[in-house]
Amino acid sequence: MIKVQLEDFDIGAEIEALRAGDTGIGGICSFVGTVRDMSEDATVSTMTLEHYTGMTEKALAEIEAEANERWTLSGSTVIHRYGELHPGDNIVLVVTASAHRQAAFEACSFLMDWLKTKAPFWKLESGDKGPNWVEAKSSDDDATARWR
Repeated sequence: MIKVQLEDFDIGAEIEALRAGDTGIGGICSFVGTVRDMSEDATVSTMTLEHYTGMTEKALAEIEAEANERWTLSGSTVIHRYGELHPGDNIVLVVTASAHRQAAFEACSFLMDWLKTKAPFWKLESGDKGPNWVEAKSSDDDATARWR
């Protein structure tokens, strides 16, 4: 399931919705990304995430489909927020469920690595040094490369 939304999400409720009645699930792995109050050498007071409706959901669905091709999953959830966020706010939730824990762990890690490099979001941080567009990091590309 893919959701791109302004509003916050309830982590527990999303996990429960994914596992609802499926007693074949042996492992659930989740990752929650949050807004930090620091970036490089600056204090962050807000992060604004922008995206193109339709394009973003399509890209996230393709990434989720790739995970489901690589691992046998009982289900997966990807929720990504947009709009103005503040330190401590949730940005992204990835939940994977499988009969065995290893598939859930690997698929969750894969999804986050690919979201960081392939999801069409633009991040503008604002803080004590003014606004700054967040650039891609080579470490994120390196993390994605391990899945090729």
